[in-house]
Amino acid sequence: MPLEFLDLLSQIPDPRRAQGKKWQLGPVMLATILAILSGAASYRKVHGFMAIHRTRLNAAFGFGWRAAPAYSAVRTILRGLDGAEVERVFRRHAARLNDGAAAQDAPSPPVVAIDGKTLRHSFDAFNDRKAAHVLSAFATDDALILGHLEVNEKSNEIPAAQAMIKALALQGRLFTLDAMHCQKNLSSRP
Repeated sequence: MPLEFLDLLSQIPDPRRAQGKKWQLGPVMLATILAILSGAASYRKVHGFMAIHRTRLNAAFGFGWRAAPAYSAVRTILRGLDGAEVERVFRRHAARLNDGAAAQDAPSPPVVAIDGKTLRHSFDAFNDRKAAHVLSAFATDDALILGHLEVNEKSNEIPAAQAMIKALALQGRLFTLDAMHCQKNLSSRP
């Protein structure tokens, strides 16, 4: 499974020029994810994790690193990525995991919780930008985030939730949503 995930991460388009690509995108992404899961909260801490666990990462995933990438290299690689492409790859990975879990014979349909949150500190009065509102789909049985979707500034969660259900192909699931989704003619909307 980890090597399949590494292959998926390697499919993210790399915006760097061909010259000077000392570090491949997939391994850097995977090591960064592992570092963040281990508590790293800065590029320097991600580098520290990679340096400490370089031998283990090489053995487990075949990175072939003789040294860990510098924190500035990690920062350059990650900041250049297209967020939509990263989200697409993570959705594909979540769909693979969820399909495997949904294939099991269960007496009841899998439960997906859909909820929206306003991102803290995303309001920008100077540029007249409202706070960002993001909708998330969470497979409760597997404790797996299936995807995120930013709610349009001039809309609300209702059309965004319907679009997310359609985009993630979540038909045949039991959904839990906020009370705002309990409107009379909700099912007839496009």
